[in-house]
Amino acid sequence: MSVLINQEELFQDRVDNEIKIEPRDWMPDAYRKTLVRQISQHAHSEIVGMLPEGNWISRAPSLKRKAILLAKVQDEAGHGLYLYSAAETLGTSREQMINDLHSGKAKYSSIFNYPTLTWADIGAIGWLVDGAAILNQVMLCRTSYGPYARAMVRICKEESFHQRQGFDILLTLSRGTPAQKEMCQDAINRWWWPSMMMFGPRDSESTNSDQSMKWKIKRKSNDELRQNFVDMCAEQVKVLGMTLPDADLKWNEAEGKYDFGEIDWDEFWNVVKGNGPCNKQRLDARRKAWEEGEWVREAASAFAKKQQQKQKQDKAA
Repeated sequence: MSVLINQEELFQDRVDNEIKIEPRDWMPDAYRKTLVRQISQHAHSEIVGMLPEGNWISRAPSLKRKAILLAKVQDEAGHGLYLYSAAETLGTSREQMINDLHSGKAKYSSIFNYPTLTWADIGAIGWLVDGAAILNQVMLCRTSYGPYARAMVRICKEESFHQRQGFDILLTLSRGTPAQKEMCQDAINRWWWPSMMMFGPRDSESTNSDQSMKWKIKRKSNDELRQNFVDMCAEQVKVLGMTLPDADLKWNEAEGKYDFGEIDWDEFWNVVKGNGPCNKQRLDARRKAWEEGEWVREAASAFAKKQQQKQKQDKAA
């Protein structure tokens, strides 16, 4: 027991002194479990997040917009691969993580269970959804687990371009025809509250937040990040000449931040539990892609095995 206590104390001392925890280092089982849950959920979100935007690749309004959106969706696939690789260093297999996603055991960000109805939605996702993600992910560049932190550095650089791309789409629409302006405002109205929900439940209802903060897996709480998001978007929306759909949104001079209205937490938990507008559609799409790609995985595995055999024969010769 004393040995375990000493290991835990040494572990926490390393975390407190900003020394990265690496895969072969001793770590508490709960730390490993928390990381597997968070990193795999993050990876699933990147992969599932390709679906609502991929829906508009063939319908983008110009060749330039199509090329940009293709590049963005490709980036999201890459982010998922980085994150699955980081999670694998904790001793879990990629296949197990994907099986957990397909079975509904593992979660992904609730934001991707909403439909993309118009081209303006692609702009709203870039500005609001990727904007919310960046606020959280920049903190993760300094997370205590080394492989996760290093993966996030590149991801954040690419996400910053995604946010600018989304804002540019909305800015173009906001300067267009009355119909385009209306489309822009409608997309903001529909994506604002789901984006606010991306930061998770209120701190008072978050079961993992305090421990994750102690281990420096997280650097800011859900409510802190949500407040940062509101303060950022409340100013940026003025450039668009649009409004955020919150009648209670107002600047609080005394506290130096924006006050905002209450989130519909019933909707949040309903979507998290699998009852959102597109939950079934998203999982069905991922299961189908996995099943149809089985022959590719088998072919790649057979090729790798053949190459290994050839290398052994060459060494023996």
